Amino acid sequence: MSWIVPFQDFRREYEEVLRDDLIAACDRVFRSGHYVLGPEVESFEKEFATAIGRRHAVGVASGLDALVIALRVLGIGPGDEVITTPLSAAATALSVTHAGATPVFADVDDETLTLDPAEIERAVTARTKAVIPVHLYGSPADMARISGFCRERGLALVEDCAQSHLAEVGSVQVGSFGALSCYSFYPTKNLGAVGDAGLIATDDGDLAAACRRYRDYGQAAKYEHAVAGYNSRLDELQAALLRVKLGHLRDWTAARGRLAARYFELLHDLPLRLPRVRHDTTSVWHLFAVRAEDRAALARGLAEQRIATAIHYPRALPDQPCYQRPVACRVVGELPIARRAAATTLSLPLFPLMRLDEQSLVVGAIRKVFGG
Repeated sequence: MSWIVPFQDFRREYEEVLRDDLIAACDRVFRSGHYVLGPEVESFEKEFATAIGRRHAVGVASGLDALVIALRVLGIGPGDEVITTPLSAAATALSVTHAGATPVFADVDDETLTLDPAEIERAVTARTKAVIPVHLYGSPADMARISGFCRERGLALVEDCAQSHLAEVGSVQVGSFGALSCYSFYPTKNLGAVGDAGLIATDDGDLAAACRRYRDYGQAAKYEHAVAGYNSRLDELQAALLRVKLGHLRDWTAARGRLAARYFELLHDLPLRLPRVRHDTTSVWHLFAVRAEDRAALARGLAEQRIATAIHYPRALPDQPCYQRPVACRVVGELPIARRAAATTLSLPLFPLMRLDEQSLVVGAIRKVFGG
């Protein structure tokens, strides 16, 4: 279908803003003859660490790999449990599974849809070793309570920041609370590569060194494999392209904020449940996800008017087929909030170069669906 308003538009980003700089970055890499773990990766790691306020950054091949490596270097594996959210991309839970541990799903807060600290407390057992909160849709979880609880119980805290580049709790950026924080640069993210890419950030030099070993076959030196590591290296080309886009991230984040504010202004009187953000946090609006009692009818009505939407996420993670096997995961309670959100949430178009007239078309189409 040819959309009047796309869900996002990478071609516009390339043609109107990035073309010359991206081509120059590619040319620089090709001329260097260095394609893996070279100066572009080193420069991007330093620049991104500065942008998020952490001392060390380690580029890896994907957001999933970032989480797996984080858990591995923290010594988490078979016999251990990791508490996380049932409402997220699959990578959050899959990382626990790939580390050999058991994901434990605790319900989310009804307002923000991020991991509920009270449910974390309910989920803890003697086997619990870590917690992975997700800053969902670009909005921070309740990090004061979650990080405090982890300190009290001696639990490792790994932040899933895949959707929340530059989001803040007070004046502190997300990614600053856990021992390790993990980022995805999948193309749809606020800072997106042209393919897969990820990163692990930390203030601990020893943990950073361990992550660097793990991403490169476990090598402490050339052909000296200190641990059984992975091949999960951020390549030079993706790093060079990310460096270009990083220079636009703050402006694009501000644009997302303006569009989100306008959605709130224009949709407040409709029978939709609009996103909620904690009062002490700043969202970066990776997604603008509304909740509608009849999501299918709303999505269908918008599609008929050639307005693109998306569903994030249609099924709670423990309801995925891969977690239907015995002992594949543990579920705390019935997860009523997460499962209800999975059935009612619809993401509206919101991207940095979205025009106001396009947003007005989205709002007008929603009003038409509701008979306004």
